[in-house]
Amino acid sequence: MAGTDDMVADDDALLVLTAALLTPARFPSVLGDDYVAACRALALEPYEEGYGLVLGQDGTGARWTVVVEDVSLVAVAISAWDCGMEYDLSPDDRSVVCALPGWPLDVAVAAPGVPAPHDPLPDPAAEGGGPAPLTPPDTGSWGPAQRRLGADEIAARWVDWRERIDDSAFARPGEGRPGETEGGGARSGEAAAAASRTGTPAPAGHREADDGGPGTAEGPGTEGAGLHSLQHPGVRRALEEARAYIRTPPPPGRIRSAFATADARTLRADGPGWSLVARTDDIAFILLDETPGEVLPVGRGPELPGLLKALDELAVRPS
Repeated sequence: MAGTDDMVADDDALLVLTAALLTPARFPSVLGDDYVAACRALALEPYEEGYGLVLGQDGTGARWTVVVEDVSLVAVAISAWDCGMEYDLSPDDRSVVCALPGWPLDVAVAAPGVPAPHDPLPDPAAEGGGPAPLTPPDTGSWGPAQRRLGADEIAARWVDWRERIDDSAFARPGEGRPGETEGGGARSGEAAAAASRTGTPAPAGHREADDGGPGTAEGPGTEGAGLHSLQHPGVRRALEEARAYIRTPPPPGRIRSAFATADARTLRADGPGWSLVARTDDIAFILLDETPGEVLPVGRGPELPGLLKALDELAVRPS
């Protein structure tokens, strides 16, 4: 393998562009609701140790995803890049599990000095039986992958999303479903359409700005609001299925926990048709396949803290 600053020696050299971890605690959400599903999407065995995914181009410009066993090396490279440091990711050939055509994720850059990224030609030796090139999800339509990406976005930018919610709009204790409070509102049709076009979710109660540009974030209870989150059958179903995880633990990676603050964790949970992202000391947001681009906030109330605490105890944590 070669770093992006290296000269391409031959068509088989891989110029590394980026990398990702595929472990029970950290994996690209676009691939599935849990680690097992993510491995299945790449036809890999869900080993507990996990894998590293190295994305790059060969000397012809073809896209390749190289799966390696050296998870620690890939983790170090990602950490260095996140800090703005240079790091030459060159896994040993002995750690390579397989090379898959295409990329499962969007990569915004290309290797210098080679043709534009494209799918590699089929291997003649495979006689048409080789794997189809991997492709990132279509962001032009809403579906499970976009729903999970939306939850990832909220988890990564929690403070920004939390500021969009007006706590005064949550129902008072005793209102709505007993034992819980909630908030949220229906977005305007224009905001919903905008979110569908961009693949970026918007909070319930979001409205378009008067100048026709991107909408300003407003808390629940604004004009056009009225759909309370816990009255939504999809939200009730998601919370019930999340509670069921406490009784019957789900596959690895279905619940993940990451550092947020000294006193709180960021919690991610997924299930059939829903994603939940929460801070263990705060509220939760739920995204549903059935409500394209919409984010439904759920207030703390008496029950949510206990649910989040129980889920966090089951969650897989980065080592």
